[in-house]
Amino acid sequence: MGSASGTPAAPASPTGRTAPVRPGPRRRVAAALHRHAGVRLSLLLSAPLAWLGVAYLGALAALFVTAFWSTDSFTGDLVRTFTWANFHDVVTIEVYRTVALRSLGVAAAVTLIDMVIAFPMAFAMAKVASPRAQRWLVIAVLTPLWASYLVKAYAWRVMLSSDGLLGWGYGLTATVLTLSYLWLPYMILPIYAGLERLPDSLLDAAGDLGARGWRTFRTVVWPLTFPAIVAGSVFTFSLSLGDYIAVKIVGGKSQLIGNVVYDNIGAANNLPFAAAVATIPVVIMLVYLAAVRRTGALENL
Repeated sequence: MGSASGTPAAPASPTGRTAPVRPGPRRRVAAALHRHAGVRLSLLLSAPLAWLGVAYLGALAALFVTAFWSTDSFTGDLVRTFTWANFHDVVTIEVYRTVALRSLGVAAAVTLIDMVIAFPMAFAMAKVASPRAQRWLVIAVLTPLWASYLVKAYAWRVMLSSDGLLGWGYGLTATVLTLSYLWLPYMILPIYAGLERLPDSLLDAAGDLGARGWRTFRTVVWPLTFPAIVAGSVFTFSLSLGDYIAVKIVGGKSQLIGNVVYDNIGAANNLPFAAAVATIPVVIMLVYLAAVRRTGALENL
């Protein structure tokens, strides 16, 4: 006999007891996912990771494959035949070696400048400012990221022009200054996160033991925040190494790796050679990441 609501009652077992209702497939799957958090996380991340593998790793694979092709000098068509000629030109022609070294120097200079500026700012945010002020300072650091890249680059172009606020003109110095400004938040935020995790009790203990400010910085603060500093350097170094827009805007006649890639894709119409040049920053960053992996910096990204 059904219940008062019209819902049929569960069938009775031979012993007279009501047999338990077995959960449906959806409930069993939900229960299994609830018990296995790792499986649930894997399913949640499967779609974005698959897209990352197709979009990013697929693009890198296409880049490396294209670098071993060539371009017909008469028609400009791609010749899909394996050749080392592009890499041979990159290594043996002096101008490209100079461009690669110049790009490394610019990226290193930007990283060093940002580190010198970012560390005291991050320390003040994490250890000096009140909790309310910390929130406002973080917003102030993030605010430049909301503005367009081109707006900020052209603002520096106006300031650096001969009749601008600074009047220093264009060139490598202007490029380093512009890139240092553009990527500074990417250095401040990892250092701030590392300093925020640094217990205040360690600083108090160092002071109680008689350590002055410089010794406390050298023996306590710097070693514990070094992975965060290296994490910030990964951003500033890689972004500066491959940038070409700022060089076009404020670099004058200077050429970096990004500009060589851009020019060979556009005006020169030599996609294979552009792909070969583009492998330079990829290889440099792989070596850099392998070098900093032991510092724990990758855990702070």
